[in-house]
Amino acid sequence: MKIVIINYGAGNIQSIKFAIQRLGFEAVLSNNVEEILQADKVIFPGVGEASSAMKMLKSTGLDQIIPQLKQPVLGICLGMQLMCKHSEEGDTKGLGIFNVEVKRFSNQVKVPQIGWNQITNLKSELFKGIKEEEFMYLVHSFYAEKCSEMIAETNYDLAYASALQKDNFYGVQFHPEKSSNAGEKILENFLKC
Repeated sequence: MKIVIINYGAGNIQSIKFAIQRLGFEAVLSNNVEEILQADKVIFPGVGEASSAMKMLKSTGLDQIIPQLKQPVLGICLGMQLMCKHSEEGDTKGLGIFNVEVKRFSNQVKVPQIGWNQITNLKSELFKGIKEEEFMYLVHSFYAEKCSEMIAETNYDLAYASALQKDNFYGVQFHPEKSSNAGEKILENFLKC
């Protein structure tokens, strides 16, 4: 199986690569369009700021390629947010895969949310073997609103979509690669999609 982690300069790729190695697979880091198109599975990571990350995607043409991918694609953290239609962070137009807005948490809570929080209302094969109210590791100041494409939710300031799915596209706000055994199980489930 050929697994490609999109390498566009936005953080957390080594920890994802190591998590995949622990599952017995190898992943390639690449921003090469042909290599991404030929992959069996694509992981779209992200740590950073939305508008600058989108500029990096546009500079390589990946903003045009990612929405057209036909194989299973997993967006993680900022990767998931960039798959949405718009983010308040830097007033950024997203890739439009998920028809949902990304908003900033209010000043009523500590921002960013850093640490462990629960995922509930699980609705996808991505969560096979994961129990309701499982804890996942999160680091984020912006969230995707609840919507019809939501396959998991989390509560922090308000209930929001902590995972999304539409066709072959999956997105998780949490970091499965940093979420212990349950997170690795989610990555394993994705690799079986």
